[in-house]
Amino acid sequence: MAKPASAYRCTECGWSTVKWVGRCAECQQWGTVVEAGGQTGITRALKPVAIGASQVARSITEVTTEERGHWASGVGEFDRVLGGGIVPGAAILLSGEPGVGKSTLLLDVAARVAASGRRVLYVSAEESVAQVRLRAGRTGALQPELFLAAETDLATVIGQVDAVQPELLIVDSVQTVSSSMNDGIAGQPGQVREVASTLIRLAKERELPVLLVGHVTKDGTIAGPRLLEHLVDVVCQFEGDRQTALRFVRALKNRFGPTDEVGCFEMTGDGIAEVPDPSGLFLSRGAAVSGTCVTVALEGRRALPVEVQALVVATKAPQPRRVVNGVDPSRVAMILAVLERRAGLRQIGEHDVYVSTVGGVRLVEPGADLAIAIAIASAMRDRAVPHDLAAFGEISLAGEVRPVSSAKQRGSEARRLGYSTILDVEAGSVQAAVGRALAAATSERERELDAAF
Repeated sequence: MAKPASAYRCTECGWSTVKWVGRCAECQQWGTVVEAGGQTGITRALKPVAIGASQVARSITEVTTEERGHWASGVGEFDRVLGGGIVPGAAILLSGEPGVGKSTLLLDVAARVAASGRRVLYVSAEESVAQVRLRAGRTGALQPELFLAAETDLATVIGQVDAVQPELLIVDSVQTVSSSMNDGIAGQPGQVREVASTLIRLAKERELPVLLVGHVTKDGTIAGPRLLEHLVDVVCQFEGDRQTALRFVRALKNRFGPTDEVGCFEMTGDGIAEVPDPSGLFLSRGAAVSGTCVTVALEGRRALPVEVQALVVATKAPQPRRVVNGVDPSRVAMILAVLERRAGLRQIGEHDVYVSTVGGVRLVEPGADLAIAIAIASAMRDRAVPHDLAAFGEISLAGEVRPVSSAKQRGSEARRLGYSTILDVEAGSVQAAVGRALAAATSERERELDAAF
């Protein structure tokens, strides 16, 4: 029998083919199909390894656990996302779009950890030491226990760790460091896998926490093999709009804490600043005008008041405009249909409708439906909703107000901020909720007129 031709195999999922292709047909990864040196199956039996007495598997009830304490990084919002702080030996991956502020945040973390007396090694594979020093001087991150190195070779990075003996290692970024033990240029899946696995093994062996910066692709996913996210202990996503200064850090994976916490930051001229209470960022402070309503949105476990604004203008165009900013266009279209059919706003189809949020926040949850409906109805009737009214609830096609998650937490946060009138699922229907909101607007207007005279 003739010897079979050499096959090609995907290093990610093991899929094989008789000819080379650039993209794996099984896992859809690029650049992972390589020539297999031989048969990919099992060709010989492995010899069992003798297990010592200390290595014998034990019953799970006999295993004792030791609480691995967190230690604070000095940045409270970052510690909130991590579940209380940094765990010794943890591998943390922070990803985000270019220019969102990943390096600025980690440099601030490095400076605060160094200020507490712990030695920190910041390895920059994208910038020179002078560039990092310049940014540190601008943001006030100059600390004697903060050491800088500009290296792109993995072996040299490990040598720097041996020389400095840090208590925290930051590598910016994992896609720009390469290893001589693997062929290919930096950033390829094989190189990223080799660099990440080596650094994670170093973290576990030396109880050294490692913070890795990760690049993202054009669709927002972390660049490199999916294995990278499986290897690390914590995966954090740094989000933000370049048009606004607000930034969010979310935990997508956390072996040491919850994954529903969100950290709020604000980019300033002096670096990045924490926003421990972002309640006032998404509210306008002007006089009461028609077309505004406040809702309470959830960002992780944090309840945030967000003001929704609407503007309704009569038009003679055959196709009225529907312009939205910060909300889902399909949900706004559904709410307009419900208002016209179930709430008595018969002429809404003859008006241009504009809906936006304050502060650049994006509302994607259905809990904001009721506030959007009240804001549109307020603009349509030209009646200003009182400042002390907040609304949250999902609107169904039948015109019902349905309950939303964490309603008690939303109501508590609204009352804490001074919203005495809350419209939620107890309103029953969108028509009743709109009627109560506009009635409250009329009553407040009458009180203002009485006070004026």
